Amino acid sequence: MSEAIIAVERVTKQVRDSTGTLTILHEIEFTLAEQESVAIVGASGSGKSTLLGIIAGLDTPTSGTVRLCGVDLFAIDEDARAAVRAQHLGFVFQSFQLLGNLNALENVMLPLELQGRNDARAQAAEMLRRVGLGERLSHYPRVLSGGEQQRVALARAFVVRPAVLLADEPTGSLDFATGATVMDLMLDLNREAGTTLVLVTHERGIAARCDRQLRIEAGRVANSLPVI
Repeated sequence: MSEAIIAVERVTKQVRDSTGTLTILHEIEFTLAEQESVAIVGASGSGKSTLLGIIAGLDTPTSGTVRLCGVDLFAIDEDARAAVRAQHLGFVFQSFQLLGNLNALENVMLPLELQGRNDARAQAAEMLRRVGLGERLSHYPRVLSGGEQQRVALARAFVVRPAVLLADEPTGSLDFATGATVMDLMLDLNREAGTTLVLVTHERGIAARCDRQLRIEAGRVANSLPVI
């Protein structure tokens, strides 16, 4: 197996409130190789999305660390973590997270423009054609269906050819048929790009399509199994 592109090392996350200390994650450990896919599964409130946020460096653990593409995310400051995210990560969210004042083309161009790419328009248009939205370049999110918005989000995530894609319940806001179509597209794009995929989902059928499943129960790893 190739060298780990993600290494989660004894990650614990605790929060304090008026009732005391709540442990959301407890010494989570796992690694992912390049081009591997893992589904993080578990009941609501088990810590799945918190773990995803820590892997992205958007949240900080109470203890432990994450190595992403060889970088210890919590040995560097937030500006440096943001640079690592921009260079290596793509994101797909349940709520799409498109900018309402930008049309489909402009939403997909944005991460390329942030990288200073001169070919942002051409690359964004080509990626939108790849996800079946070549005729919708000038449409704003408010006039796109949920499935179309998620396809714009997929185009935005993959246009920078990220080393790692983090997806948090990407079909959670969609009906079954639309969700299945979006999931097929996401996995196709993932294979084409050779991206490492970390997918949070509660849907067994979707989880079964990943190489491995990491089950979180009450903040702990219950198992980490290859899909049979």
